[in-house]
Amino acid sequence: MFALSLRQRRRVLWAALISDAVFPLAITGSTAVVPDVTAQLPGAGALGPWIVLAYNGLFAAALLLAGATADRTARTRFFAVGNLVVAATGALSALAPDLVSLVALRTVAGVGAAMCAAGGSSMILAVYPPEERRRVYGYAGAVLGSSLALGPVVAQALMAVGGWPLVFVTPGAVAAVAALATLGLPGLRSPEVPDDFDLAGAVLFGVTIAAVVSALGLGFGADVPWWGPGGLILVAAAGATLLVRVERRASDPAIPVDLLRIPAYRAYAVATGAFMGMLVVGLTVLPQLGSVQGMGPGETAIMLSLLTLPSTVLPLLAARLARRLARQLVTTALFACTVTAVILQVTNHPASLLVAAGVVGLCLGLTEGVPDGQALKYVPSQRGGAGAALFSTARMSLETVTLAAATGVMAALGPSSGMAVAGAMCLTAALIVRRAVPSRDA
Repeated sequence: MFALSLRQRRRVLWAALISDAVFPLAITGSTAVVPDVTAQLPGAGALGPWIVLAYNGLFAAALLLAGATADRTARTRFFAVGNLVVAATGALSALAPDLVSLVALRTVAGVGAAMCAAGGSSMILAVYPPEERRRVYGYAGAVLGSSLALGPVVAQALMAVGGWPLVFVTPGAVAAVAALATLGLPGLRSPEVPDDFDLAGAVLFGVTIAAVVSALGLGFGADVPWWGPGGLILVAAAGATLLVRVERRASDPAIPVDLLRIPAYRAYAVATGAFMGMLVVGLTVLPQLGSVQGMGPGETAIMLSLLTLPSTVLPLLAARLARRLARQLVTTALFACTVTAVILQVTNHPASLLVAAGVVGLCLGLTEGVPDGQALKYVPSQRGGAGAALFSTARMSLETVTLAAATGVMAALGPSSGMAVAGAMCLTAALIVRRAVPSRDA
């Protein structure tokens, strides 16, 4: 732990929170501009989806390596460099002459985003003791929830004002502010952490995760050549096989296996992945069900607001409740999401859709940041980057797998079945948390 003044600790937290606000806007914004960018920039139309896939894939791939590097360097400097990378690629993306250049810039931006996420967590865990991390991640949950809820609206507004280039410039400008917020702060380098680490394991882990995320992102639709996702799955399988061999021989494995041995850490990682899976599936499925039932744009907007807005106002309350009731809060929310998904298999009446959106939104808002704070209290301060990166990778992987599975099931059984997939994931997570987390640790 680094002993900083209260003012310096607050500056560390503010810098991380400002950077956190960039991620949802960067993802929702790039998704929103794909049609316009593909139509306006020269290049093969097939490159359009890679504006999003390249960013997401490299973000996931670089997280673990970025976390290990952040723990072994001056944390605030590493974090600042990541934000400057995001700022520079955002500005350059607005000037991209063609789709190939834009995809390349989004790839670099994904690496920068991984540096921001890992560096921010590494900074926070280096200066805040375990007993304060619930509160800190309550703030982070509020920022992420607000950005996620407002991201699509902000992206559309930016496109209306300045076209697609502004959607890339704005997150970059916010990232530049986060980098400036670290000026004058100590470097926060831990002298007890060795300089060497398992680079081969970290790279193989990144290749495997990137291949999985990209394959699931592409899907196996009729308009996607089978060899695209199929080849990526083969790459992922080969990477995973080599990774197991490398990690068994490494004296200091890149994957923090000791953290994975902690039941509560694993359980809360599954829980947060289940919550995010329920959110992304709900954002996809509920509007489809509403359209089938004849809901108009106004009703659909209300439904989506019920799903997302609680995450903007409830995380701070959730952090307070989590002081004594974290386990109960998380499991109750997961069970409630499961029951809601089951009800939607029976009725798709507009009123039931609104109630379902409200219940799921309430569950997400009251647990935003809670699993993160509970899991990361087990992470030693000198390994905060790696521990947080592994947690985030697990969440992202489960979220992606849930959405991919729901999409496949929906193609065969209809939209409501997608909620059944997300509900099954929530039920599984609830049972895991109840079994793995002792009540006294709640």
